[in-house]
Amino acid sequence: MSVTRAPKDIARRLSEKGRARSDGWRRETFTLPRLDARAKAREWFDRYPKAAYMTEIEFWRELEDGRIEFVMRRLPSAD
Repeated sequence: MSVTRAPKDIARRLSEKGRARSDGWRRETFTLPRLDARAKAREWFDRYPKAAYMTEIEFWRELEDGRIEFVMRRLPSAD
């Protein structure tokens, strides 16, 4: 049986495969107004203490509209 593979199908499969690979960290990306971003980061640090989960803000930047885009990461060690 022959299967036709469109470039978009190949790209989707490769993207899914890349997400399946893990370096052991759990990450979540947020884009929020500045005050909400601070509250969300504090929520993560309260819920996943740095001592147990090594929680940190891996990356952040301010967007042109003033919102903050940031990536929180933690280890799943105590899940």
